[in-house]
Amino acid sequence: MIGSFAALLLGFLLDLCFGDPQWLPHPVRLIGWLIQKLETLLRAHFPKTKRGEQTAGVLLAVLVPLLSLFAVGALLFLFRKINVWLYFALETLLCYQMLAAKSLRTESMKVYDHLRKDDLEGAKKAVSMIVGRDTQALSKTGVTKAAVETVAENTSDGEIAPLFFLALGGAPLGVFYKAVNTMDSMVGYKNERYLHFGRAAAKLDDILNFIPSRLSAWLMILVARPLGLDAKNALRVYRRDRFCHASPNSAQTEAACAGALGVQLAGDASYFGKLVAKPTIGDKMRPVVPEDIRRANRLLYGASILMLLLCMIFRFCMLLCWG
Repeated sequence: MIGSFAALLLGFLLDLCFGDPQWLPHPVRLIGWLIQKLETLLRAHFPKTKRGEQTAGVLLAVLVPLLSLFAVGALLFLFRKINVWLYFALETLLCYQMLAAKSLRTESMKVYDHLRKDDLEGAKKAVSMIVGRDTQALSKTGVTKAAVETVAENTSDGEIAPLFFLALGGAPLGVFYKAVNTMDSMVGYKNERYLHFGRAAAKLDDILNFIPSRLSAWLMILVARPLGLDAKNALRVYRRDRFCHASPNSAQTEAACAGALGVQLAGDASYFGKLVAKPTIGDKMRPVVPEDIRRANRLLYGASILMLLLCMIFRFCMLLCWG
C-alpha cells in the first residue's frame, strides 16, 4: 500500500516534469495495436450485419480492457517476485504513463504559439493533432475554441479519471481505464463503419467516466477563484449546460471551463466532412481569444493538483484502515 501511495505521487510528478517523450514505449500504443488486431479478427469471424457487428463490438469491449488488466497485473506480480524495488519502479512508470497533463498542455500550447504569431495554417495543423473534428475550414476563433474545448474535456479523460482509477486500484485499474478510453477514441464513432461495432466501447467509456467527469467539473469550479477566474459563473453555467452534449460526460468539464472563462464554447462542428449540429455551452460574455488556451491549462493543472491531494488523502485513509 505504501509503495502504491508513493508510486502514484512520483508518477504524477514525473508527468508534470517530462510529459510523454516520443522515445519512451507507451502502453497506450500497445493497447492501440491490440485494438486494431482484435478488430480485424472479430470482423473476419462475425457477419457484417447489425447484430453481428454489435456482438463483435461487445467482445472487443470485454477483451481489450481485461487483457490489458491481466497483462499489467501479471507483470507487476512477476516483478514483485523478483525484487520489490523493480516492482515499485514499474508501478511508478505505469502511473506516470497513464497521466497526460503535461502532454495536453504542450500540444495545446503549440496551437497558442501559432495563433500568437498569426500563423493560422500552423495553428490548424497543431489543433488537428488533438481534436477529432475537421479543422481546415476553421477560423482563428474556431481553432482557439477547439483547443480550449479539448483541454477542458481531456482534463477529465487525460488526467482526473486516470488519477481516480489509479487511486482506487493502482496501475492495473489505471491501465484498465486507459484501455477503455483508447478503445472509445478508436472505434467509438457514430459513422457507417463504427455505428454498431463501436457502440459497446462508447457505452463502457460513458460508464467509467460518469463519476470522474463530474468530479473534474467540480474541481475546476473549486480552483477557478484561486486562479483568478470566475468560480461563481463557472457554477452557474455548469448547472445549466452540463448536459448540452450528445455524450453524458463531455459537457461537464466544458461547461465549468466556459463559465470560469466567461466565454461560449461548443456549437456546430464538422466531422469527416459532415456538419454536426451541437448546442453551445456558456455565454458569449466576450470573444474567445488565444489567451483562453493558457487559462484552460491553468484550470487543468489546478484541478489535477487538487485531485492528487484527494487521492493522497484516500490512499492514506486506506493505509490506516488496511495497513
